[in-house]
Amino acid sequence: MSGKGEIIQIHIGQAGVQIANACWELFCLEHGILANGRLTQSSMDDSFLTFFEFTSHQPCVQPRLVMIDTEPTVIDEIRTGSYRNLFHPDTLITGKDDSGSNFARGYNLMASELLDRSMNAIRRVADRCRNLRGFLVFRAIGGGSGSGLGTRIMERLVEDFGKKMTVVEFLVYPSPSISPVIVEPYNALLAAHFSMDCADVSFIVDNEALYDICANTLNVPAPTYTNLNRIIAQVVSSFTASQRFGGGSTVSFQELQTNLVPYPRIHYPLINYAPLVPISHSQFVNMSTAQLTGQCFQMSNQMVRCNPSHGKYMASVLLYRGDIAPNEINTALENIKRNRSFRFVDWSPTGFKIGVSNMPPYYVPGGDLAPTNRACVAISNNTNIRIAWCRLVNKFDKLYQRRAFVYHYVGEGLEEGNFNEASENICQLVHDYLEVDASAPASRRDTDPEDDSLD
Repeated sequence: MSGKGEIIQIHIGQAGVQIANACWELFCLEHGILANGRLTQSSMDDSFLTFFEFTSHQPCVQPRLVMIDTEPTVIDEIRTGSYRNLFHPDTLITGKDDSGSNFARGYNLMASELLDRSMNAIRRVADRCRNLRGFLVFRAIGGGSGSGLGTRIMERLVEDFGKKMTVVEFLVYPSPSISPVIVEPYNALLAAHFSMDCADVSFIVDNEALYDICANTLNVPAPTYTNLNRIIAQVVSSFTASQRFGGGSTVSFQELQTNLVPYPRIHYPLINYAPLVPISHSQFVNMSTAQLTGQCFQMSNQMVRCNPSHGKYMASVLLYRGDIAPNEINTALENIKRNRSFRFVDWSPTGFKIGVSNMPPYYVPGGDLAPTNRACVAISNNTNIRIAWCRLVNKFDKLYQRRAFVYHYVGEGLEEGNFNEASENICQLVHDYLEVDASAPASRRDTDPEDDSLD
């Protein structure tokens, strides 16, 4: 058993399952595990036991995970793909019908078919853990499966395992310029409203921001979801590295929540990754700790579109991996603090929590990122994340003012009053961030060029 405890991953809906493809490909590479689950000679320690468990056919292992989708197409690709022998069949849960990009259909009809099966599978994986630390949930909230069924699963996780079990989620945020689904704002706002109290930390991942990274930074002119998901996998890998591999200092799920979330509702931190260097420039990658840290606070390295310099930081967790000296980190942080656009609220004067894993990053062969021997993830609770929520509320309101497509949701068992409640709840979340922003000391104020009006 890993002394660090176990983490169960739950991948819900098409996006969640496709992210699983990228994540587990990378995790296997990091831990020296073949596509059939067999351990290789490079797996000499027990670090893999955080994410994997032994099967009855040692030395083979299988992921501590459950994948769930309302229709079988995407999971069937895994059942027949190159990693088909890695995953236990009982952890791949599929229905027979599509959610119709409808939160209410996923929340009610699809849940009636799949919720108990999904929770039984999750419970069986949990029962085989000796020291379960928490759940890592991946879902998109613009469609019907991740938003509706995903929300029901989140609610049941709290109900069945209690609030003492940490739940961290990666939410793929609606991207109107990419997705043709016109009702994404409905699904996303309803999902955020119903599941707000179920997660301890929620990372918003914006496909448009990932497209920008691929096109503008990594020189990938026409990114596919595989390109985007491999970036997400790299972020998740570094985010969890210290909990798996250990090192100079680790940051657990519980510590992450304690350090990042001052109030339960304000649990949507920004997440940045560095270095982002295209594979064509691999011979030029030799970044100092100061450069690595500086890049981690650039908007171009951010997984969601907003400008943190127009907000204030409540806390920031920096998770380094590779050969990083503590004195180099201290110097890098002093450089960051001297930047006038980097402002903490007055009740969080220090602000930084540091984690270090000695294990350097791994990279999937043929990927877009140039291999490096060090990396960093910056996780920052910043008040300007409200801009992402404002954009969503404004798009929601434009639809709801015309009552467009509301009958589709009412017909699937949702009450129309839920729309108003969801809008009011997210508007209140925006105001919660504004109140925190106003608590900072009197200093230079930036006017955000983006419209964050909720009128």
